[in-house]
Amino acid sequence: MTVMGLGLFGGGLGVTRFLAANGARVTVTDLRKPAELKESLAALKGIKNIKYVLDRHRNEDFIRADMVVVNPAVPESSPFLKLAKKHNVPLDIELGVFFKLCPCQIVGVTGTNGKTTTATLIAEFLVGMRRKVWLGGNVGKISLLEHISEIKPDDLVVLEISSFQLLYLKHTLPNLLVSVMTNIQPNHLDRHKDMAEYIGAKQNILNGQPPFSYAVLNREDDRVRTWKTKGAPLYFGLKIHKDSYTFVKGGYFCIRQGDKICQVARVSEMKLMGQFNQANIVAALAVAGVFGIKPEFLRQVIRTFAGVEHRLEFVAEKNGVKYYNDSIATNPVSVIGALKAMPGSIHLIAGGYDKKLPFKDMAKEIVRRRVKTLILLGATAGQIARDVKAVQGRSKLPEIVRVKDLKDAVNIGRKSAKPGEIVLLSPACASFDMFRNFAERGDLFKKLVMEIK
Repeated sequence: MTVMGLGLFGGGLGVTRFLAANGARVTVTDLRKPAELKESLAALKGIKNIKYVLDRHRNEDFIRADMVVVNPAVPESSPFLKLAKKHNVPLDIELGVFFKLCPCQIVGVTGTNGKTTTATLIAEFLVGMRRKVWLGGNVGKISLLEHISEIKPDDLVVLEISSFQLLYLKHTLPNLLVSVMTNIQPNHLDRHKDMAEYIGAKQNILNGQPPFSYAVLNREDDRVRTWKTKGAPLYFGLKIHKDSYTFVKGGYFCIRQGDKICQVARVSEMKLMGQFNQANIVAALAVAGVFGIKPEFLRQVIRTFAGVEHRLEFVAEKNGVKYYNDSIATNPVSVIGALKAMPGSIHLIAGGYDKKLPFKDMAKEIVRRRVKTLILLGATAGQIARDVKAVQGRSKLPEIVRVKDLKDAVNIGRKSAKPGEIVLLSPACASFDMFRNFAERGDLFKKLVMEIK
């Protein structure tokens, strides 16, 4: 077996450990040098049956393998994957192996924004069924494949699934009982050649479902609501439509039950901030409705669920200034939602790796929201600054400051913000130009904030 791409964020660890534990002879190959992979290599230390080919790929590892398990970060255009296909070597990803082996029903969550929050909420809701619930996929560093022997037929699995993973999951997913599509916005256009390819990847989650299943779709997203589904479509949104299943009406989160409308909880009771989180809640409620979870239990979850790490996460209040970590906001639409959710005056830290996304709408919201200081870093700093200046006109806000790193950004935010104001890290970009991933960026931000005296 060949595992292509060990990765820096657990991408190939779980499947490597799983294959080795089950007697396979595994070749792990990665273009990175051993020093760059030291944490991942340390996690595999002492495991037998593993051979490493690092700082390069070899043709033989793709020609002679029984199977190549690909890290989803590897593009399908890789010449080594083409070589494997030419020699009829099957390709799969860790999640594909998990789908083949998982004995229980699965809920799959994808979309551009809100995947992690929605998937986590669904898992919290499904606890109300008194069945063991497993949460995995892109959520956290735990590989559910390593726990496959513990998962029972009566359990439930909730998976967050990325567009990169869905590129490889093109075949039937017989245990995918419910798919959830949160929304579609431009994203990952550095990897996908255009929006059509990106949308096509997302649609694979519907194409793989069996006929007796459900597809939870965003009724208010023009790119989503008209999609054809093999399963029964269930529509969610912030407004009520004739075909809406879950929605907000009269200040309540609601589920349609036949001719009746069940009020689950007041919107004012939610602990999460922002209208986009209202959409995440009604998406998760649609899944809860499929499984018939009692409204009283759902209400308790809505009242207590505080969100996920790195998503509008309150870090601390220092000298009267509140600091929020929104490092998971890796596209402009997420930043727009964060700006709308935040009360008071904002000092925004943004910028990072260039995914070829447009920033014009975000720039308009920054100016409309009268962000006081825009602190920019990373590869996209220049483009964001230009787009903001283009709509700024004669306004003196925001003051635009370019910095070299996150430490300088936090320092500028600390100096600029007054008591009662907010310093918000919401980058609109991936982190790969300066960090291994958004979690490392968010962790450093929190560390720097806590060091403020």
